[in-house]
Amino acid sequence: MDVVAMIAENKIREAMENGEFENLPGKGKPLHLEDLSAVPEELRASYLVLKNAGVLPPELELHKEIMSLKKLINFCYCEEEKEEMTRKLNEKILRFNLLMERRGMNAAVSYYKDRIYRKLGGRV
Repeated sequence: MDVVAMIAENKIREAMENGEFENLPGKGKPLHLEDLSAVPEELRASYLVLKNAGVLPPELELHKEIMSLKKLINFCYCEEEKEEMTRKLNEKILRFNLLMERRGMNAAVSYYKDRIYRKLGGRV
């Protein structure tokens, strides 16, 4: 065991003896572990860091923007604004599809995979 690991072990033991771990939030409750099987192993740590920081991957950010634009278009009454938003929507859909193809995921496959998971009661 190297020196750093020994120091860390000693600090943890001291903290346990002093009762510093007694009032931690979630004590005695099960851990809610995420299913990261769809994330490549070498990207899992960075994925969790970004997720905890509230940063979305580009494809999810684009998907969110696409959904927002669809809702805005449904409630838009001005034809000029509707056309402009539809143009932006088409650009974002194209960008999303290109991004998904670059990552080896066809947009249609992704769409139906999500629907199948939901139908089977799982989460995506």
